[in-house]
Amino acid sequence: MDHFQLRNGELFAEDVPLARIADEVGTPVYVYSRATFERHARVFREGLAGLDRKPHIAFAVKSNPNLAVLSLLGREGYGADVVSGGEMARAIAAGIPAADIVFSGVGKTARELAAGLDERIGQFNIESEEEGVELAQIAAEMGLKAPCALRVNPDIDAGTHEKISTGKKDNKFGVPIDRAGEIYARLAALPGLDMRGLAVHIGSQLSELAPLEAAFLRLGELLGDIRAGGDSVTHMDLGGGLGVPYKKGEVFPSPADYGAMVARVTRGWDATLMFEPGRVIAGNAGVLLTRVIRVKRNANRDPFVIVDAAMNDLARPSLYGAWHDFDAVRPNGARMVANIVGPICETGDTFATGREIDAVGPGDLAVFRTAGAYGATMASSYNSRGFVAEVMVDGEEFAVVADRILPEAITAAERVPDFLKR
Repeated sequence: MDHFQLRNGELFAEDVPLARIADEVGTPVYVYSRATFERHARVFREGLAGLDRKPHIAFAVKSNPNLAVLSLLGREGYGADVVSGGEMARAIAAGIPAADIVFSGVGKTARELAAGLDERIGQFNIESEEEGVELAQIAAEMGLKAPCALRVNPDIDAGTHEKISTGKKDNKFGVPIDRAGEIYARLAALPGLDMRGLAVHIGSQLSELAPLEAAFLRLGELLGDIRAGGDSVTHMDLGGGLGVPYKKGEVFPSPADYGAMVARVTRGWDATLMFEPGRVIAGNAGVLLTRVIRVKRNANRDPFVIVDAAMNDLARPSLYGAWHDFDAVRPNGARMVANIVGPICETGDTFATGREIDAVGPGDLAVFRTAGAYGATMASSYNSRGFVAEVMVDGEEFAVVADRILPEAITAAERVPDFLKR
């Protein structure tokens, strides 16, 4: 459930009409609902109520790194799953305790590793033996021990889009599961590391629980083998990946379904379980509000509805062929079949082809739904368009939580060197 609903023929975000936000902030603009974020955070936590012990839940910052979003989720008791030094700094700036931060990602630099140690973050998810050795050396030089989990690649096909599948043997993430035991033992012997756990994450936007269950079962077997070899495992990081419906009528496993499966599979593990939900918290908590520029009609095909949002504002359709429902803010009951496109000079700047939508015309407002995750965070300034603004709604109030960065501000950050002026 989200809090973007029609009232008397007009789409509202909680108690704020979206047309008001368009008038005061302009378009395109991302609009987030505080109530939806809070509800999703609580529903996910409640879904894990059947576990043997209290879990550690860290929001996947990459899905939506806005400071207001992170602050809100920190107030809900969520930590942060980060994949860069920049994300780590954002989480800390938002008030999330460093001890609740998990640092993942295959390409952590020496500077980022040192920064994580300096901040005393809660856990590093090591993606390779080479990374572990480097981290151990840096930690020893600082007189510290780095709390770590070893990320394992279980060779499980998540059944999702190939660009967001992360658990197959030909993906770049984690160490092969058949070598994980020996790698864990070698890393556990290094003086700069406190090897405390295992981690797995097989992909994003999963529509079924079976791949996750298969991965967790393999991880459980590895847990037993490592303990039998004499090494300690106290934490098991099960990642994220639970999908959300992007199309009206789609049904995905609920957090309660997920939690019941996890409780069954992990019974007897005697470890603190860790989770990194992202899309399932943020996806339906945001929309991208846009305005129709014009409708271009061709004789032999469906018309083009040209909106002021573009692939630089919402990249998922261009990158993944992803679907986002498109709804008029003030629907009149009429329908049309159209191609929805943006103004970027690329054929790839297409949001939908041959789709039945609310009938819209020049100047009308509309939204791309389920845009709260992997929306603004993936934006660019392609075609010198600048960066989209972000707004958060709280009941009858709203606030701009990220300013629109205009093209002239981007240009002002560039320089023509003296040697080109001579």
